[in-house]
Amino acid sequence: MVTIGELAERSGVSTSALRFYDSRGLIAAERTTGNQRRYPRSSLRRVAFVRAAQQVGLSLEDIAAALDTLPQGRTPTKGDWERLSRSWRSLLDTRIGGLEALRDRLTGCIGCGCLSLRACTLFNPGDVLASQGPGPVRLRPR
Repeated sequence: MVTIGELAERSGVSTSALRFYDSRGLIAAERTTGNQRRYPRSSLRRVAFVRAAQQVGLSLEDIAAALDTLPQGRTPTKGDWERLSRSWRSLLDTRIGGLEALRDRLTGCIGCGCLSLRACTLFNPGDVLASQGPGPVRLRPR
């Protein structure tokens, strides 16, 4: 078992982030009689898993759902990572498509249909995109 400070130092994640992960069920601490958190050493791998998943753009909800597919309390293995990362491929492809659309349209229009820029009258005359809903209509994944 390691303290939250030791886990923070070894993982490179702040203690406040670890407390947040704990509150979201991504890692789990046991409490001492003095109510201090103690984490199993295997929490290091879970924290690394969470950080790696965040780096590829997954939300904490997506990460929690992935961790929930593992047997209770088991640390993710290389095989788990490979299986889960395959399942995230379509999600990542959609996000990449959205970023490519943003890049390709960024210089011409902000894509919102709000006519807040003079150039919008060229790309969205009469604010016709407003009927498609709020926000960056042209930049939404198709």
